[in-house]
Amino acid sequence: MWQPIRTAILLFVVMTLLIGIVYPFAVTGLAQLLFPWQAGGSLVKINGGKTVAELVGQPFSEPGYFWGRPSATSSGAYNGAASMGSNLGPTNPALKEAVRRRIIALLTADRENRQLIPVDLVTASGSGLDPHISPAAALYQVPRVAKARGIDSRKIEALVRINIRDRQFGIFGEPTVHVLHLNMALDAMR
Repeated sequence: MWQPIRTAILLFVVMTLLIGIVYPFAVTGLAQLLFPWQAGGSLVKINGGKTVAELVGQPFSEPGYFWGRPSATSSGAYNGAASMGSNLGPTNPALKEAVRRRIIALLTADRENRQLIPVDLVTASGSGLDPHISPAAALYQVPRVAKARGIDSRKIEALVRINIRDRQFGIFGEPTVHVLHLNMALDAMR
C-alpha cells in the first residue's frame, strides 16, 4: 500500500528538481553562452543617455519621431512585465473606441496627411511589445516627422527605405521597420 505513495512522492521530488531547477538553469546557461547579448536584455543607449531594450517597443510620442505600434500592456505602454494583447475581438465596442481614438490622434498630429492610415498604427500587437511597424506605417508618418524636424520629406523617406528589413530568410513574415533604429538614425541626421 505504501509503495505507490512512496513512488509518487519520489517522482514528484525528482520531477520538481529536474523541471523546476535543472532545466531552467541549463536553458539560462546555454542562452548566456550562445546568445549573450539577447539573454542580457539586448540593451542599447539612446543618444548616450537612456538605456532601453532593443527588442521591446519604445513609447515615442513627439511629432519629430516615428511612432511605434500601439501597446496594449497594462500599467503603461510597452511594459515587459505585463506582456499581453488586449484580447478584444473585432466586434468589441472597446476595441472600436480605442481604434477611433488612435485614428483621431494620428489625424490631429498631421492634419494635411490624406493617406490611408495603416492598420498597425491603430491596433496593438499580440504581445503589446512589438518594436516594429510596417513600411507603410513608417512611410505614412514621413510628412509629420519631416515637418516637425524641418527636413525635406524626401530625405526622411529615403531614411525609412534604408531601414526596411526584408522577410526573415526571404520567406518568413513581412518586411518591417524597427522604430528604435529608425529614430536613432533620424537623430544621427542632425
